Amino acid sequence: MNHKQEEILKLKEEKNAIILAHNYQTQEIQEIADFLGDSLELCIKASQIEDADLVVFCGVDFMAETAAILNPSKKILIPDPQAECPMAHMLPAEDVIKYKKRYPQAAVVLYVNTLAEAKAEADILCTSANAAQVVESLDEDQILFGPDMNLASFVQKRTDKEIIPIPEVGYCYVHKMFNTGDVTFSRENYPDAEVLVHPECDAEVQEAADQILSTGGMLRHVAASSNKSFLIGTEVDMVTRLRRENPDKLIYPLLDEAICETMKRHTLDKVKNSLMEEKFQVKVPEDIADKARSAVERMLEVS
Repeated sequence: MNHKQEEILKLKEEKNAIILAHNYQTQEIQEIADFLGDSLELCIKASQIEDADLVVFCGVDFMAETAAILNPSKKILIPDPQAECPMAHMLPAEDVIKYKKRYPQAAVVLYVNTLAEAKAEADILCTSANAAQVVESLDEDQILFGPDMNLASFVQKRTDKEIIPIPEVGYCYVHKMFNTGDVTFSRENYPDAEVLVHPECDAEVQEAADQILSTGGMLRHVAASSNKSFLIGTEVDMVTRLRRENPDKLIYPLLDEAICETMKRHTLDKVKNSLMEEKFQVKVPEDIADKARSAVERMLEVS
């Protein structure tokens, strides 16, 4: 622990705060988090907050909004309010409404990687860890699914239901960086390594990999596997966590340039200022929060 980290831990205790962080945060933020996880794990953890007065969320905007939706009586803070998820902004609520009018018989399954206003228009949410399970839990045969087209494709291969991507081209710019050439090149350099990729990667990258897993799934797989070497096809700081928790294994990034710039907007200085000044508070309008909460809670019940 460095001096700044120690100051944050002291402040956290004084303020009766907890820090939630996504797996894509830098190592120094991972180390001060009370809980570190993927989107589903963070949703579950956010739904279980009881004793803390403050929650500092080191992730992107939709994650902090979800924590606020699930904890209307808590003060939810995000260290940098500009930490936005570009993919979440590809599906505004008005577009969801248009698709619902076009497909009135369809159920609406939205990725948790959406803004609160879009979540309020969903029947149920999902994450990359439980998307197929959520879709299979529904009675409807036609599913409006957004905003990630690659996750939609991943789900379509695992269900007989008709998956309609909304929008037609929604994507994570980090996972779109990967291509089959990266897989081929990496296999040549690390022939014993198992290739794990995220379902937000393009379909051909998924087909070239050994496993398609959420970040939480990657953690569990690497820990339980008898293999000793892995190539990780997602944001590079997932490798940071995997290496720290599996020191006996060799773990490499599939692509060094796979960096989520908005995740990296959070720094120790910003976390410290967030705790000291209790900013920046994340607020979701009550009417939107109430409708979105229903979709979140329905997902948690299925999970």
